[in-house]
Order: sequence, then structure tokens, then C-alpha cells
Amino acid sequence: MRNIFFDTISSYMKRLDHYWYSDNLISRVLIPLSWLFRLLVKGRQLAFHYGVFKKIRLPVPVLVVGNITVGGSGKTPMVLWLADFLKSSGYQPGIISRGYGGQAKTWPQQVNPASEASLVGDEAVLMAQRSACPMVVGPDRAAAAQLLLENSEVDIIISDDGMQHYRLARDVELALIDGERRLGNERSLPAGPLRERPQRLDTVDFIINNGKVRTNEIQMILKGSMAVNLSDEHQQRTLESFSGQQLHAIAGIGNPGRFFNQLREAGLDVIEHPFSDHYRFRQENLQFNDGLQVLMTEKDVVKCHGFAEPHYWYLPVTAELPVDFGAKLLALLKER
Repeated sequence: MRNIFFDTISSYMKRLDHYWYSDNLISRVLIPLSWLFRLLVKGRQLAFHYGVFKKIRLPVPVLVVGNITVGGSGKTPMVLWLADFLKSSGYQPGIISRGYGGQAKTWPQQVNPASEASLVGDEAVLMAQRSACPMVVGPDRAAAAQLLLENSEVDIIISDDGMQHYRLARDVELALIDGERRLGNERSLPAGPLRERPQRLDTVDFIINNGKVRTNEIQMILKGSMAVNLSDEHQQRTLESFSGQQLHAIAGIGNPGRFFNQLREAGLDVIEHPFSDHYRFRQENLQFNDGLQVLMTEKDVVKCHGFAEPHYWYLPVTAELPVDFGAKLLALLKER
């Protein structure tokens, strides 16, 4: 029954995503609801600004990574880059996140590399594995941060997807933009993908663009050239080694097209299988009975290890940012 529910939601979200990134009748019909959504968002912002809702200020700096749109824009690779950079700069970072998709009965939850994705969320397990940082997830970012401080010796906190969680005061904000889709039709939910109005970007410290940059934006490039086998992670092969043959490409991320394009740019002949963000994969989703290799994103791996087969592969990616960005970030942290 639960699988039927998630399949229905996934199908609906894929259709809705199409309406968000084009001007169409469905989107226009939903505009009155988007006005109501904007009104509610603005009212909440003002309530925090004027102290009606109290903010929690932590004894360590808080660095927020987020976006103003629904869907993927590269937040996870950005968080991992920040964790590595801050550690190399002498900090002891910790990470907090929502734990989206996690089914834990109580929150917040501490996360480690061996945590169950079904309990704490797929992205949380990925970040814990890749960052080797203390991590806590939960809907209440402030409570997650407080638990992190109680149980770990961290001196700076990275809040993943935390821009709209105003209860937790922050020192630096980084907004991510998908360079291909940008702000879609620039309408608010549910008529468009916007969580907040475009003017919100004028208030952040850095705009990080995962693609083609515009003025005052910093380019982030995602690099990945070695595929890893799900059944035996000691097995690796270059993307180029898959050329000359068809393969199935699996992506349950915010913008599956970005992953498929990356594979095609590397010369691969892919059969696309896009799924909704955070999709809960089942064994039958990856069984095509044609002998072709299967290649997926790293985020999808944590939900597929239980039924991995020798022809399943995934592609880890690493964010690259300009050298001077790190210096600007450290200077801003020191200033604040």
C-alpha cells in the first residue's frame, strides 16, 4: 500500500514539475493560490523580523545552504565541498539537515555512515558517508543544531536546505541556482517552483550557480569521471569505458536531465529512467532483463544496496568552485 502511495505522489510531482518550468494553462489557473502562498510566506518572514516568532542564536557560526526553488540545484555537493574546505581551514564542522524521506518515529536523529536511509533520509546518509562530519537531522533545524552541539565538538554548523528555516539564526547564506532551469516560470508554489520571491536572492551572501553563471553569481562545476560498482566498490571504471554501448541511466534527483546530459557529454548512449526526487527504489525498478549496464547517481545508491547486482554502477560527483570563493567565505566568517 505504501509503494502505491509513493508511486502516485512521484507521478504527480513529475507532472507538476513540467508546469513549473513553462508558461501553461495549468500554471495560470493556479496563480491565485500562488498569491496566497506568497502572502503566507511574507507574513512569516515579517513575524521573525519583528520578533513575533523568536530566533535561536547558537554559540557557533551557522552557514546556511539552500535555494528559493523546489527541487535539486546541487545543494548536497555544495555542503560536501564546504565541509571539506572548512576542515582544511582549521574548523570542525557539523551538518544539520531535514532528513527528507526519513521515517524515524522521533526527531532529531543523529546520522552516521551506517544509518538506515529509510529512517533518516537518503541525502543524510550520503553526506555522513562523504563528509565524515558529525550530523543530525530533523524537521526542527534549531533542535537538530542543539543536539549536534550537545554530542559533538563542532565550532561551525552547515545547515543543508535551511534558507526558509528562519527560527535558526544564521551568519552566512548561500543560495544555489540550477543554471539550466534557474527560477522556472518565476511563479510561487503551486503555480511555479518558487518557495520565496526572486528578490530574496538580493539578501543572500553568495549565489552559487550550478551551470551557466550570470552577473554576481559564482560558478559551481560538478565533476565525475569514475563509476563505482554497487556490488563491489573496489571495482571502478571510467565513464568513457561505457561508450559504444547502450546503458540504462537512473536518476531520482531534483533535475534528472542534468545527470543524463552529463552522461551524454561523456559520449554515453543512455536510456533515460527519470524518477522523482528522493524516490524509494524497489528491485523491480532496476530490472530490465536485457543485459545492459545500469548507471545511477550517488544519491540513489543508499536505497539500492540491498538488491545490488554486478552490472549496477553509480557516479560520484565532486563540486569545484573558484579559488577566490574560499578566501571570500573565510573573510566573511571572520568579519561576522
